[in-house]
Formats: sequence, C-alpha cells, structure tokens
Amino acid sequence: MPRKAKPAAPGSAADIESMIRVDHAGEYGAVRIYEGQLAVLKRRKGTQASVETITHMAEQEQRHLKAFDKLVNERRVRPTALEPVWRIAGFALGAATAALGEKAAFACTVAVEEVIDEHYAAQIVALEDKDPALKGRIEDFRADEAAHRETAIAQGAEQVPGYKLLSETIKAGCRLAIKLSERI
Repeated sequence: MPRKAKPAAPGSAADIESMIRVDHAGEYGAVRIYEGQLAVLKRRKGTQASVETITHMAEQEQRHLKAFDKLVNERRVRPTALEPVWRIAGFALGAATAALGEKAAFACTVAVEEVIDEHYAAQIVALEDKDPALKGRIEDFRADEAAHRETAIAQGAEQVPGYKLLSETIKAGCRLAIKLSERI
C-alpha cells in the first residue's frame, strides 16, 4: 500500500507535485464521468442535444487530461495510486446520474464543477509567482470548468428532483477524492 505523503507547504515543489497529481486524477475522473453519461444517454431517444453538449464538454476534459498527462511525464510526478478506483467510480457516477435523466446528469456536472472551481481557485492563489506556466494552465482550465457549470445550469440541472441532496452528495465525494488523490 502506498505511503501517504505529508502535506507540503503551499507553493513548494512538493505542493506543486501534489497539485499536478490531483489535477491529473480529477481530469481523468471528469473524462470517465462523461463517458458514463454518454454510454447511457446515447441509448435513449430524444437526448441528442444533451449528448452533443456533453460530448463537447468531454472533449474539453480530454484536452485537460492530455495537458496533465504531459505535465506528469515532464515533471516526473507520480500519478495517484487510486486511478483504478477513479476509473470505476467516475464511470459509475456518470452512468448513474444519466440513468436518472438528462437533468440529473447535468446536476452532476454542476456539483463537480463547483468543487473544481474552489479547488482550482485555491491552487491559483498558492502558486502566485512560484509556477506561472502551471498557474496559467489552471486558470484556463478553470474557465472551461466554469463554462461547463453554466451550461449545465442552463440545461436544467437545478430542476432535477432532490437536486440539493444529489449535489451535496456528489460534492462530498469530489472533496474526498481530491484529499485522497493529493496524497495517495
């Protein structure tokens, strides 16, 4: 079992490595969530518009993942040992929310993106002048994530029955995944 790393000082080399590791894991998870949603929604009639919207967001997440793949390799960052868990959990979350309907799939996007926005905002502050290239990349990706959130809201995410409970449950899971991926 991998050893848990001690928390690093904000902006230190170890902290930046942790940021890359967790962001890489998060983008991987996002890709898997959208894959799960698309696997369900593509089989349903009348979901073509939602499929197109989700496909566009998935393509952006794939671009983010490729950028973090490159950073992991260039900077020799150890990826999270939890990738097999996120592979299954991400797909399952996407498929389960899509099985509840298009609005539930979009509610999932809103919840995930709200947590990611907070997470990226904290990283941007911690990076300050320490790693301008990484900071710029995170700022760009944060803008995409905010656009995904707004798109999902426009698609009726907040109208799904039980929205608050669904949203808070997904947010709690995302926050836990972040904490675990930073260290493991």
